[in-house]
Amino acid sequence: MEKNEKALMKLGGLLKARFPFIYIPTWEEERAVQMICDVSHNPDIIKTVRKVFTWTQTVGWTDENGARTQSTTDPVAAIQFIQTLNENAVFILKDFHVYFGVRNRPAEYGIIRKLRDTIPTLKSGAMRKNVIFVSPELLIPDDMQKEISVFEFPLPSIEEIKEKLNEMLTANTAVENHLTEEDKEILSKAALGLTLQETENAFARAMVEDGKMSIADLNIIFDEKNQVIRKSGILEFVKSDLRLEDIGGLDNLKRWLQKRNNTWLDSARKYNVPAPKGVLITGVPGCGKSMTAKAMSAIWKLPLLKLDMGKIFSGVVGNSEENMRRAIRTAEAVAPSVLWVDEIEKGLSGHAGTGDSGTGSRVFGTFLTWMQDKTAPVFVVATANNISDLPPELLRKGRFDEIFFVDLPTRSERKSIFEVHLKKRLTHSEIAGEILTENEIAPALLEMLAAQTEGVVGAEIEQVVISALYEAFFQNRDLEIHDLQEVIANMIPLSVTQGEQIKRLRDWANVRAVAATAKDALLDYSTQSVSQDNDINSSRGGRTIDF
Repeated sequence: MEKNEKALMKLGGLLKARFPFIYIPTWEEERAVQMICDVSHNPDIIKTVRKVFTWTQTVGWTDENGARTQSTTDPVAAIQFIQTLNENAVFILKDFHVYFGVRNRPAEYGIIRKLRDTIPTLKSGAMRKNVIFVSPELLIPDDMQKEISVFEFPLPSIEEIKEKLNEMLTANTAVENHLTEEDKEILSKAALGLTLQETENAFARAMVEDGKMSIADLNIIFDEKNQVIRKSGILEFVKSDLRLEDIGGLDNLKRWLQKRNNTWLDSARKYNVPAPKGVLITGVPGCGKSMTAKAMSAIWKLPLLKLDMGKIFSGVVGNSEENMRRAIRTAEAVAPSVLWVDEIEKGLSGHAGTGDSGTGSRVFGTFLTWMQDKTAPVFVVATANNISDLPPELLRKGRFDEIFFVDLPTRSERKSIFEVHLKKRLTHSEIAGEILTENEIAPALLEMLAAQTEGVVGAEIEQVVISALYEAFFQNRDLEIHDLQEVIANMIPLSVTQGEQIKRLRDWANVRAVAATAKDALLDYSTQSVSQDNDINSSRGGRTIDF
């Protein structure tokens, strides 16, 4: 059963059970009213059909056709209408929360008392009646906490979004339609989490920008989602045009990610495979963990949300837990999406709650429970430099699908990294000199650079290229091979300054994580001439599994 069908049945159950007050917090008034009408008029969902009446402070009571039935805009008189009407009915009160105490406006207890006086009539009167509050803000007075049931109004389903897209394409015949059915599904999936109005705005913007609709308009959908994310104040929308080809090495991790692409689409249903939960990437700093998260978002064509654990913890008691819940709700609202938690150990290492009144433990518990039970297609990619700081509960199976260890790059990986960064920087032939010819780099040169950078991480290789270019720029000449060699000769790599920490990371990863580097690259590494008394270079971390 689809999500919105379940919502119809749940709302019908509340009406049949004669819940007196139902509260629907939503910005989508029209969709909410339509759902209430669909349920109230359907005898298969609700045994006794009901008429639907709607009240606003500006118009008063109107029926389902928009005709005024009572013009009173006084809230007390509106409640009196509910009490005296001798029909089976559902009464929708729009924006009634303003009488419950909002911002600097105090609660109007006379109105609240009048609502409470209607409870016996609603629960046990001869006529079947229910009151539904529809408001963009959830605000329940303390006096009615036990009498009001909150109904979570679902966002548009993929079928509704696809129907809206087809309607707009049919209505705007001048717009060139370059969408296949699969493209429509991808666009509709990408729009999940937006209201129907926001979705319509995104599609309309895509149409008017270039007069056509194509899969390239995904970026416009993501822009609309960015508005939702920015309003949360906790998550950050990260735009990325990286490709997996822009990351040298890590072939094992790349293949694992590629095999799970599009598993949230309908085409994967026949295989009965669940959408992947997430992956934890740990290892040596500067070896491509964060770049992989960015590239994965680009190839999966999903929005990338960055969760800053520092923003979760605030100075006000209770805010940290609410911040985490809000971040989770936002991530699920824009699903399918990728949630990137960078350096997760810094946010969760103090989960014991020492000195913070247990705040860290509660935030950690909220995150763990969500990781275990989540059904929304939110793929969590967490990166960590110091895995020993993470609690064991986070590392057990069921939280993440796999844990990958990113080690120092092998020789073949260093060749790939040099090739990526040299081609990325040497875009003008007048400075490429002897290094780049017809957008190709001599294999012998890459081999030489890789041999001279044993123990150097990917971020350091990038800085080798950048520093050499600074030297060439300063002297106003081509980049030359000796520029690269001089930078390499003067570099003290991370594997030297943090040798003990890297060894501890490898010892941990040997039995607990999978190597992000492909097995053939590791075998290639083992055939190289490496000093056996150098622990950093003579052993690799992570189990060598090929996916």
